[in-house]
Amino acid sequence: MTRFLPLLLAALLLIGGGVYYMSQNNGSVPGVSIAGAQDADVEPAPDMVMGDENAPVTVIEYASFTCPHCANFHDTVFKELKKNYIDTGKIKFVHREVYFDRFGLWAGMIARCGGEDRYFGLTNLIYAGQEEWIGDGDPGNILANLRKLGRTAGMNDEQMDACLQDEAMAQSMVAAYQKNATADEINATPSFVIDGETYSNMSYEEFAKLIDEKLES
Repeated sequence: MTRFLPLLLAALLLIGGGVYYMSQNNGSVPGVSIAGAQDADVEPAPDMVMGDENAPVTVIEYASFTCPHCANFHDTVFKELKKNYIDTGKIKFVHREVYFDRFGLWAGMIARCGGEDRYFGLTNLIYAGQEEWIGDGDPGNILANLRKLGRTAGMNDEQMDACLQDEAMAQSMVAAYQKNATADEINATPSFVIDGETYSNMSYEEFAKLIDEKLES
């Protein structure tokens, strides 16, 4: 993943450059300076966790909100995984966001805006409506669409504007991404780290077989 980081930073720095235009056309926009994300004193954002903290198997997903394969995983595999393994206490599931573009960062900021209790519900909405909220790729329309999803989850515009302009949180989120993805050598999304071993995208049947083997060992 290290080779992606310069591209990531260059893309996210475009956020600041678009602030004036966006503020004149579609309301506030996160004018975030990402340079500080690499500072040693930036505390990485905490993991978002679902399931029993003491479950025998830990599954970490690395995913981008703008990745179609990630959306498909959450629409298909994740639903069965949650029902059969997370809700039954067999695995602890960790969702780690990957930011290939500013739109993925904005989506992550909206998802975290609702707090831990709403995070996974918002994540499901963002993945399920990926094609719709990305739409024509216009930044103003994307922000408006993400706000619609946030309102569906019970947030108001004032709350979301505050979250989208929270520079410290954006830097913290990017710092977590850089630290974790580099450490786990992630180079594609979705990727999974299961009890310390990294795997690429797979079907539910492959996932279940792998987890069952780990539960039996």
